[in-house]
Amino acid sequence: MRHIQSENHSSAHALGSLRARCYRQFSSDNRQFGYYSLSALADETGAPLQSLPYAIRIILENLLRHADRDDVGETLSKQILTNYPDRVGRDTVPLMLARIMAQDVSGIPALIDLATMRDVVAQSGGDPATINPRIPVDLIVDHSLEVDHAGSNAALDLNVALEYSRNRERYTFLKWAQENVDNLSIVPPGAGILHQINLEHMARVVFIDDSQNPPLTYPDTLAGTDSHTAMINAIGVLGWGVGGIEAEAAMLGEPLSFILPPTVGVRLINAPSAAVTAADIVLTLTRRLRQAGVVESFVEFTGPALDSPALTLEDRATLSNMSPEYGSTCAFFPVDAVTLDYLRRSGRDAATIAMIEQYCKLQGLWRDAHTPEPVYSTIIEFDLALVRPSGAGPRRPHDHVALADIPESFLSVCPTAASTPSSTTANAQFGHGAVILAAITSCTNTSNPAAMIAAGLLARNAHAKGLRTKEWVKTSFTPGSKVVSSYLQSSGLQTHLDDMGFHLVGFGCASCGGGSGPLRPDIQTLIEDKQFMVSAVLSGNRNFEGRIHPLARANYLVSPALVVAYAIAGTVRIDLTREPLGTTQNGTPVFLSDIWPDNTEIREVAQHHVTPAHFESQYAGISTGDARWQALPSGGTTLYDWDTNSTYIRRPPYVDDRPPATERSLRNAVPLLILGDSVTTDNISPADAIRPDTPAGDYLLSCGVSPAALHTFIARRGNHEVMMRGTFTGGRLLNELLPNGPAGCTVIQPERQIASIYDAAMHYLSHHIPVVVVAGREYGTGSSRDWAAKGTRLLGVQAVLAESFERIHRSNLVNTGVLPLQFEQGVTRHTLGITGDSRLNIDIPDHMEPLSWINGQIHTKGEVKQIRLQVRLSTTHEEAVWRKGGILPAMLDQKSGTR
Repeated sequence: MRHIQSENHSSAHALGSLRARCYRQFSSDNRQFGYYSLSALADETGAPLQSLPYAIRIILENLLRHADRDDVGETLSKQILTNYPDRVGRDTVPLMLARIMAQDVSGIPALIDLATMRDVVAQSGGDPATINPRIPVDLIVDHSLEVDHAGSNAALDLNVALEYSRNRERYTFLKWAQENVDNLSIVPPGAGILHQINLEHMARVVFIDDSQNPPLTYPDTLAGTDSHTAMINAIGVLGWGVGGIEAEAAMLGEPLSFILPPTVGVRLINAPSAAVTAADIVLTLTRRLRQAGVVESFVEFTGPALDSPALTLEDRATLSNMSPEYGSTCAFFPVDAVTLDYLRRSGRDAATIAMIEQYCKLQGLWRDAHTPEPVYSTIIEFDLALVRPSGAGPRRPHDHVALADIPESFLSVCPTAASTPSSTTANAQFGHGAVILAAITSCTNTSNPAAMIAAGLLARNAHAKGLRTKEWVKTSFTPGSKVVSSYLQSSGLQTHLDDMGFHLVGFGCASCGGGSGPLRPDIQTLIEDKQFMVSAVLSGNRNFEGRIHPLARANYLVSPALVVAYAIAGTVRIDLTREPLGTTQNGTPVFLSDIWPDNTEIREVAQHHVTPAHFESQYAGISTGDARWQALPSGGTTLYDWDTNSTYIRRPPYVDDRPPATERSLRNAVPLLILGDSVTTDNISPADAIRPDTPAGDYLLSCGVSPAALHTFIARRGNHEVMMRGTFTGGRLLNELLPNGPAGCTVIQPERQIASIYDAAMHYLSHHIPVVVVAGREYGTGSSRDWAAKGTRLLGVQAVLAESFERIHRSNLVNTGVLPLQFEQGVTRHTLGITGDSRLNIDIPDHMEPLSWINGQIHTKGEVKQIRLQVRLSTTHEEAVWRKGGILPAMLDQKSGTR
């Protein structure tokens, strides 16, 4: 690991390098600043800077600033500036990040790995205190809240008390890290969701390095251990989600390496109609971009709509947030006047805002109506005027559906419901299509004041008409920051949300991440006994089957106001554009249009109540935590004192007992599982409750944990023994080796013995039989769960063969030492006839170029088929990491004396 530090400008000039020749200074608010000028670089090459996409300009600055690093930066910066389109897919970019963002689910395992590395360094005679993040790391605890209690004013306190009770060991470990790990900032539970906190408070837009004289300025860049990190692109900050293991490498000074991607320009034109929300826009856009195929591309927004007041910064954030749903690496908006206005409204310092404006204009990073549009690899025009009220469902976020067509979309997955009444009036009865969960949740929409105010006003209007939510609907409200709660209280709208059952139940991801908590026992029993297909409706960004709740199999993403409307209707089998939500006390039908809030009133409430004072007060002392956090044990030493009896925090085996690296060809490998398309990381590494009758449950029971205290996989991600036993046990995962179940099982070959996936994997490991996983398209969609890859590796899986991979999970596989291999176009597990009886030979040479092709053979019942597989290692760095058995062994091998 080599940490790159910027030299001061005098020594840079002495080098006489390109980097030194491009160094400039500027003055803002009576302060002098230094920067590395892209305009000067353009003058050196004679190339037009304005033709480059803005996101690529930020990468260019990063390369220029680090141009002294083995000449990589100088060479690449010249090549990219002079001929960006020709370099796409060819050049490997080593991006030196400004900072890292993490949440607790992936952040705690990362810190556990760091603590383990300290042990190894200490055991080899080194100084463990040298193992610290080299760049700032902000960890926000936002994934551990569960909605056990809802529908009352007491719900918040009750849920927080349970959160601390369940997670005491995890939070105590974080308290140790907060006090003993340098360059780490932890935001304790109860503050909100990391992406929203990042947008409202943490994002710098332009970094200032005060260790330089004069201070050095450069663009804010980051990676986050959560797929929705791209939300920060809305404010002109380049960043995206990465795997937790990849983030660890960046923490310790490694560059984030990736192949230079194409940039798709999304030209936004016209303005949306009055009834259309940002949620409607992003759900429509998600389908459009999925169809266009922007996976692993940069998306950058352009067009005249950016200069329209109809599209706010918060609307932009909603569009950027769902970048992983449409598959792009990022979804970038350049800095402009809208950005600066948001910085003022969210309480940023005026002098800093002035510096940001001046820096961006000097660097060619400023966009307005008069700046030339960059040249993009592809342009997709998106007309906001054509967007209509929408949802997405019933099972994927890119399954866009017009609001009027939601009943029909439900029938497409539950045709038996067609023979039963739709129950769309105030006399609705519980049955197929019933809404069992209605959650205003997620950074996607709660970061948007217009969306939240609209929900509050709709609740007010509905209550005034005598409408109420159906008694079987579990309603909840989990905003992404305390700022939201502050302005809703100030405006009086929280009272109206309370009237409709949307009481504040906590600050965090909650239902959006699968923490929706239990249903009423009688409702759960009714669903199970009658085999009803029921629904969840939420203002989040993911609706995979079973994610929100195991019993909610048809789920819809909608705007917060529509969440309230569906809670009133009690069913998704209603056309909200034509049918009444209910009736007044005198029997008059009430339609959605009767209670839909007026845009003028929404703007007036926002103008009066969404003020800088709310941001300033709520973010003062954000790292202090509440009394519960402060009461956790303090102290500790440089080395973490592992509790061998802990069932939450255990030292992992990645370093002491490395899995065997796949350096040789595979011979007679057995498919551990054969899977279909769109396998999600939820399927691979579930987050839900641990059941007693599973390998993970058996393990915990053997440790003395009571059946009532097994908790969830998401809470026990610091214990590899639990997590590896839970790998590939998602309830909706279909293993084609055992298509009729039971879930979480496979077939041991050649004995044809049905066993749990964990037991089968241990059998193969003990008999030294290599195993692979075979899958279809879009393998690893969804959350950036490092355990989906870590668990795969600990089960002994040496390679995953798929038709295509989602970006983050592919990276995680590489960084845990699992080889991702992709079939040729048009070749599938079916065309190859891969079955449980198949044995695979894969020829792996001693060295492989990035994205090269290798050969293999499939032996099935005496028949041999030849195959070609593309090695999905994108860079030479990735190949080196994979051959070491993963990023942690690779980094430790760079530390003197560790091996």
